[in-house]
Amino acid sequence: MIDPEQLTKLAAAFAAEKKAIDMVALDLRGVAGYTDFFVICQGNTPRQAKAIHDGVHLGMKKAVGALPRRVEGVSEARWILMDYLDVVVHVFAPETREFYRLDQLWGEVPRLPLDPDELTQLAAQVPEAASA
Repeated sequence: MIDPEQLTKLAAAFAAEKKAIDMVALDLRGVAGYTDFFVICQGNTPRQAKAIHDGVHLGMKKAVGALPRRVEGVSEARWILMDYLDVVVHVFAPETREFYRLDQLWGEVPRLPLDPDELTQLAAQVPEAASA
């Protein structure tokens, strides 16, 4: 079983592979009872948000056999939510992220550092996921 922090970094790595921008990982342990981490990111367009979703979905499945328990918003791709229980991934289109300001809503919680080099290495360990 993979720990929630590593699962968070993996999800972020697969989002980064699809060129997600403005990515943050919020540590909600001790604050929210329903999850440990949020990964929040965005694409430049709804189409790119969908591609980020697809990359995270496939990458998580291939890397650790993890499928989200629930996914919402894929059809419109303005706010896609992927619930992996310990980690909830939010993929936004720019205007939707600006409207809901989820990062600011949870602004007081600690952030998990996301080192771009580490994310690249994590994603590279599952090459089939990145090329799909």
